[in-house]
Amino acid sequence: MSSLRNCVPRPAHKERSQPQARKRFGILEKHKDYVIRAKAFHKKQDTLKILRQKAAFKNPDEFNFKMINSKTVDGYHRSKDEVNKYSAEEKIDKLTASLQCTEGQSSRRHVYFAEDREEARELDLQSRSKSDISAIEIPKDIKKKMDRAYRDLETHF
Repeated sequence: MSSLRNCVPRPAHKERSQPQARKRFGILEKHKDYVIRAKAFHKKQDTLKILRQKAAFKNPDEFNFKMINSKTVDGYHRSKDEVNKYSAEEKIDKLTASLQCTEGQSSRRHVYFAEDREEARELDLQSRSKSDISAIEIPKDIKKKMDRAYRDLETHF
């Protein structure tokens, strides 16, 4: 009898569907989705663990070609070419040219040409009203890079 019972196809087990009252919370995560997500998470954790171990056991005295081609200047590693490439004034000019914004204000401006004083006043009023309306927020990561560049520029003075 047991062999006959094993021959008869049985319906596959189905997971329950998302209840209608919980549709607003998005797709219900099934067990197979959880397994995939958990495996990916553990794989990333294992990779990070291996990298931490490699960093902990790294020999700081091990030879590297960058040891020959670089130099430490004020606590920063600089390549020898970069150290002697520019004079101090050229470095300052390069840094100031790369910085586009000064304290949140854009350095770009439109230049308008007027034929008389009245037209010049009108253009001036229009440009002031547009600049008040179009105040743009600078993203945090860009602002952080700008602040770092300004600090670097201050250290060169």
